[in-house]
Formats: sequence, C-alpha cells, structure tokens
Amino acid sequence: MTTILEAADRLYGLTLAEFTPARDALVKALRKDDRDLSDQVKALKKPSTAAWVVNLLVRRDPGQVDQVLIVGAALREAQASLDGDELRALTRQRRQLTSAITQQARAIALEHGQKVTGSVSDQVEATLTAAMVDENAGAAVRTGLLVQAFSATGVDAVDAAAYVAVPDAADFVPSPVEAPSSHPPELHVVPDPDEHAKKVEAAREAVADAEREADEAAEAMTAADADMAELEARSLQMQAEIDELRRRLSEHEDEQDEIDDQLSDARQVVQSARDDVRAADAARERAAAALARLSR
Repeated sequence: MTTILEAADRLYGLTLAEFTPARDALVKALRKDDRDLSDQVKALKKPSTAAWVVNLLVRRDPGQVDQVLIVGAALREAQASLDGDELRALTRQRRQLTSAITQQARAIALEHGQKVTGSVSDQVEATLTAAMVDENAGAAVRTGLLVQAFSATGVDAVDAAAYVAVPDAADFVPSPVEAPSSHPPELHVVPDPDEHAKKVEAAREAVADAEREADEAAEAMTAADADMAELEARSLQMQAEIDELRRRLSEHEDEQDEIDDQLSDARQVVQSARDDVRAADAARERAAAALARLSR
C-alpha cells in the first residue's frame, strides 16, 4: 500500500514540468480506494525552482550534500566552543563549499533541462548555507522533499516542517535520480604507445611546474590570510547582527501594517458616528421647531 512519503518521494523526484500532471494522475488513481491518501497527495505543493534544484542535488549527488552537513556540524561545534581560529577556517570553507556545490547544482539542473537564473542560484546557495548553520535546516534539505527555498542565520532555529512537503519526514532518505541518458556514449581511442609516453612525460613536467606555482601561491595566501582572518570574524559577527536587525524590522513593519489596518477601521467608525450625530442633531432641530410651532 502506498504511503504519503512514498508518493511524495516519487513526485519530488520528477522534473518541474512533470510534477503537476503526475500528482493529478496519482490523485485520480487513489481517489477510489484511498480517499484520505488521495487528499494528502492533492495537497502536495509544486516545489519552487530553487527547492527543486536542491532536491535534485540531494538525489543526484547525496555525497555533496553530506559534505555540506558535515562542515555545518563542525562549524556549529566551533561556534559553541568559541574556537576563533577554527571558526574562521570553517567559515572560509563554508563559503567556498556552498559556492562550488551551487555551481554543481546548476549544472545538474541544466542536464535535466532546467536553466537556473542568478536569482534562483542565490536561493539555492542560501538554502545550502542554512543547512550548514542550522541542524533542522540540514535535516529538511536531506529529505529531498523541499517545497521552497529558505535561509537561516543561526540565531533563530528554522521551522523545518514549514519547508518540507511531508512535515514528519525526518531522517527520510529520498530515492536517487539518475543522470539523463540522452547524451551519446563517450568514445575512447587507444593511443600510440610512443606518443602516449611523450604525453605522459609532458604531463609530469606540467604537474611539477604547477606544484611549484601552487607552493608559491600558498605562501602568498598564508600571508594574506593572517590579515584577512580578523576581518572575516568581524564581518561574520556584523552580518549576524544585521540579519537580527532585519528580522526585528520585519516584525515592526508587520505590526505597523496591522496598526494601519486598525486605524483605517477606527476612522470608518468615527466617520459613521459623526454621521449619526449630524443626523441626530438635525432630527432634534426639527423636533424643536415643531414644538415651537405648537406652543404659539
């Protein structure tokens, strides 16, 4: 018997174009024998493009996502222990890793016929970053059942259930998605032995040159890192404070909107009361005039 998790797993592993027709067909097929499950499937929301890209990444390359979660756990541990040097190193690694994996996710999406815009790419990276800084966010991402992208600063915990198609999908492992088979098979040519030996020697020399250049670059980078580490730590703290202020501003804006609505209602009540007063005054004047006429 099909469960809602099995149904969701099947649907969220499809392309965006396939999702709605497949969901509707499944709803129709379940309607006769399992009305309750049919209603649950009907309620499954089509994922946003960014959420679909993250889900696809989880299903196509779970190892990359596991790496994100491992670095995230280490980052949270470093924050808890206030290990400044380790925190700075992990922060750099976090940025490099999320950027690299986001590019990988864009490439995978393109293989499946979905071009990813810069805006969607930013949402994907924000979601991967959230998975690092917040354990609940990481668990949500790992299900492969996201319906929308999200972000987190690590200050407030993420309500993972709000972003997952099936809220109680904790520890769920999604079915893998294979790469499209539309590409032609790769052809391999057996090289001439002498030519191959020359190429191997040239490659070894190129590797040696590259290693020397890498060593020199590493020395220069170490010197630059010493100056940059303190600024990065200060930037991380400042960003957290900015995010917190933005959150508070958003709350105040929502409260202001609510007050404005109440003020608009109050103005209508006052205007109505004024109209009633004017009508009552007019009635009183008419009654007084009538009494005056009768008293003559």
